[in-house]
Amino acid sequence: MIEEDRDQVGQKTWNIAIIGSGNIAQIHAEAIGKLLNVKLFGIYGRTLRTAQVLAAKYQCRAYDSLDDLLAEKDLDIVTIATPSGTHLEYCVKVAAAKKHVICEKPVEISAERILRVMNACQQNEVRFSGIYNRRFNSAVTVLKRSVDEGRFGQLVLCSAYIRWHRTQAYYDSADWRGTIALDGGGAMMNQGIHTLDLLQYLAGPVKRLSATMACLTHENIEVEDTIVAILEYENGARGTVEASTSCWSTDGHAAEIHLYGSGGSAILADDHIKLWDFKQKQKIDKQMASIMLETRGGSGAKDPKAIDAEGHRANFQNVIDALEGRDDIEISGREAMKSVRLIEAMYHSAAHDGQWMNIK
Repeated sequence: MIEEDRDQVGQKTWNIAIIGSGNIAQIHAEAIGKLLNVKLFGIYGRTLRTAQVLAAKYQCRAYDSLDDLLAEKDLDIVTIATPSGTHLEYCVKVAAAKKHVICEKPVEISAERILRVMNACQQNEVRFSGIYNRRFNSAVTVLKRSVDEGRFGQLVLCSAYIRWHRTQAYYDSADWRGTIALDGGGAMMNQGIHTLDLLQYLAGPVKRLSATMACLTHENIEVEDTIVAILEYENGARGTVEASTSCWSTDGHAAEIHLYGSGGSAILADDHIKLWDFKQKQKIDKQMASIMLETRGGSGAKDPKAIDAEGHRANFQNVIDALEGRDDIEISGREAMKSVRLIEAMYHSAAHDGQWMNIK
């Protein structure tokens, strides 16, 4: 049993370590620092030097041995912030060490590999959570409630647009970027997956889809920088998804989700409401004018370093709440797998001239 440290009011202090030392690992560190009764225990990176730089900034220990980190008896939780195609290996090792696992999106680059992560956590009796931090912002909560209450009536058109930009230097900055083995895909798997997750979370399960993709403006990468898909939902709605890292703009385009139904219309732009219009009015509609002006920014549309840590903080807090028995884990393995299944179907369809793919 892990010996529990307790603060002055008797609550357990959760010790969390990070595997990874890049930009996403820094966001994890910032998010952990915002949590009560949680301590950043240590960091293990691809190289000791990068881990030491991050550990010095956030005042914790850098480890040059993953085995040494996982052997720490006071360590409770490990977050994974490494290239996507390495997540399975790290998650399995963490689970085998009897530590709870929180893994950055996508949990892995295929549904089959995510299942292996889930099985490893189940067999070792540890909890698992993926990271889809955008599910936790207030605008999504309001939208989800409105869908569940039936305010949209029959959903008709449900679409997502991720018209972002990444320079060639971004792909050239690390040998794993833009590779099938470690990135798993391009504009859809890497940049678009958060918005795709929200789309299916809000609009409901997809029945089938057809897709086309290309690499139009980048060199020496194995993945797409532009993809378009047509979706047919189980509830009868239709929609499209566009994702690209080739859409230059001065400030970056917001990632948008458009929901249109027989009873209302709404547009989510990054983390704020851009359109809110319903046939049957409710009291909350009078509050939306002020809510529509709120935005935290940090979308990452043009600069991946611009992503803020608030969504990750809420995502991590959900895990702590679940471990303490106050909530269920929002981003379970099953939830994290849904968007990856859709992306796999898109890639298969695009590779077969837009063949319609049924989603199981």
